[in-house]
Amino acid sequence: MSLIYGLIMRLRNWAFDKGIIRSKKFNIPIIVVGNLNVGGTGKSPQIEYLIRLLTLNYETAVLSRGYGRKSKGFLLADKNSNADLLGDEPLQFYRKFNKLCVAVDERRVHGIEQIQKLKPNVELILLDDAFQHRYVDAGLYILLTAFGNLYMDDHLLPSGNLRESKNGAKRAQLIVVTKCPQNLSMEEQHRIVKKLKPLKHQQVFFSTIAYGDVILGDQKKIFINDLVSYDVLLVTGIANPQPIEEFLNQKKIVFDHLKFTDHQRLGKKELESIYKKHVENSTGNKLILTTEKDYVRNFLDVNFPVYYLPIQTGFIGDGDNFNKLINSYVRKNKGNC
Repeated sequence: MSLIYGLIMRLRNWAFDKGIIRSKKFNIPIIVVGNLNVGGTGKSPQIEYLIRLLTLNYETAVLSRGYGRKSKGFLLADKNSNADLLGDEPLQFYRKFNKLCVAVDERRVHGIEQIQKLKPNVELILLDDAFQHRYVDAGLYILLTAFGNLYMDDHLLPSGNLRESKNGAKRAQLIVVTKCPQNLSMEEQHRIVKKLKPLKHQQVFFSTIAYGDVILGDQKKIFINDLVSYDVLLVTGIANPQPIEEFLNQKKIVFDHLKFTDHQRLGKKELESIYKKHVENSTGNKLILTTEKDYVRNFLDVNFPVYYLPIQTGFIGDGDNFNKLINSYVRKNKGNC
């Protein structure tokens, strides 16, 4: 099955490379963030990093397909949007960044055209999870691969988790190894770079997940170090909850963990089960903790105490150079608009 799938993807990429299937260029800087592996590489924190970097100087839009949403076609986020309409990640971006234009469309070419029509002041567009969406010919491709699960060590679906062959990495100008330990040594970085075998046009960077000092929810915040005096019920519906488990363990926080599948939309039965388990905890301080992505998907309208732990991407060593490359690309191509 992997051989058949790989052949189909190779023919598809060949058709795009030869122009048999056409990609469309736009007169606006477009940055793609994506991966070769299925899920769990930290795309959302990376998108948020770029939002913080670029919205300081440019009118920025984020376009996603809106994975898991129940709607179809092009939608612009507004105050009435929810996870069913947008998907959890676009809603998260919209809630966190007030001045950001957030849109969803499974047809990215159409989505870009609509953004340019409806939001003519937008100066650049970030395409979320679009590395394989080759109908758009973007100007800059950022490929993410998780530390400990490099695409070089993986195999094609269904025997592995690769969406396309490792050769697809050649389309990227920037490769970011995500979720690295904060104390990652230079020797280990060199070993990984050697394994990835970047081409002359590619640069490799290393990033880590930085958790916040507080958890947020219900217009309140609690310092993370104070959670040692709470009974914590951790609820996650993400591809890889191991980093948040390790973080809580490092902080000596005791917790029970309810795991759901990635992007799972919880129904009434699941929410009642979560609340029942929360109530059954000790009579002392207790709360429900989740990820920000899960919070906007499932817990915005519940009437029991749910908090989320914010995360950010931080670069190890060479973040300034990454920022310069991003700003340089936008500055040089903004004049094409």
